[in-house]
Amino acid sequence: MRALFLSLMLVSWSVSASTLINGAGATFPYPLYSKWFSEFQKVSPEAQINYQSIGSGGGIRQFTDKTVDFGASDAPMTDEQLGKAGAPVLHIPTVLGAVVVTYNLPGVEKGLKLSADTLSEIFMGKITKWSDPKIAKANPKAKLSGDILVVHRSDGSGTSAIFTDFLAKVSPEWKEKVGAGTAVNWPTGLGGKGNEGVTGLLKQTPGSIGYVELVYAENNKLPYAALKNKSGEFVLPTVSAVTAAADGSLKSMPEDFRVSITNAEGKLAYPISGFTYLLVWKNPPDAQKGAELVKFLKWSVKEGQALASGLFYAPLPKSLVPKIEAKIQTIDLKKVN
Repeated sequence: MRALFLSLMLVSWSVSASTLINGAGATFPYPLYSKWFSEFQKVSPEAQINYQSIGSGGGIRQFTDKTVDFGASDAPMTDEQLGKAGAPVLHIPTVLGAVVVTYNLPGVEKGLKLSADTLSEIFMGKITKWSDPKIAKANPKAKLSGDILVVHRSDGSGTSAIFTDFLAKVSPEWKEKVGAGTAVNWPTGLGGKGNEGVTGLLKQTPGSIGYVELVYAENNKLPYAALKNKSGEFVLPTVSAVTAAADGSLKSMPEDFRVSITNAEGKLAYPISGFTYLLVWKNPPDAQKGAELVKFLKWSVKEGQALASGLFYAPLPKSLVPKIEAKIQTIDLKKVN
């Protein structure tokens, strides 16, 4: 009986000694974050990280409301959002990824090419047929027919922020009439919740076109288009093409890491690429959770990077890692919000 009592006490102590850290946000990096949190627990068994994949908009909202310990977003917080946060927020880049234009077009399982102008007109609702001359010109051998159904995100989304940021850069009309952000008033189409929701709609709807993070297209065996970049080259969303897009941004990388790398310079650059971020308090409200989170952040920008490319993310540029590590060091565990 005494042995049983001691055993129960040890189990109870073990559970109470673990540190539960809650986070929420972007679906874009969710496959990688799930892997990271699992692997990190092997390194730091006392830390248990729980993450809800609810979209960047929801992540920013829950983080600033302090209902979670950290947020995650593909779109950097705006100056207005930072001003309303009530305390200093740090953006910690974790990896880079590609937003791909994916489609369900019977007879065209691969090889579709789209220019930036054509893509913006499709999502504006101005090009409504797959046989449109602008699509046909770039794809002379493809069997193109039927109506186009646009699929987009229905929730506040960093994936949408990256996608619409690109469209706003390449189309003055899009910039004026729709704009860029985690949530916009889409001119046409159906909405799906999360990358998962968009993927589901695309799989079940012939003639559809949408945008998701690369790993969701790969895991669901959805084809994706080669996009014409700023240099006039049609480029597929590979890890090396995302890295090429990031390389051009390093010269002008701001101190807070809030940067856009869509429509980047370079013949090899994939045009819809972006960083994804963890949002953390500079002065964490809970010092114990903050200490474990700092440990995780340090692990993620070093050891964690080795897991990125296997899940179709581009690792952080090596020259950027020391700057990110220095930013992590500024997290003050002695002074709380």
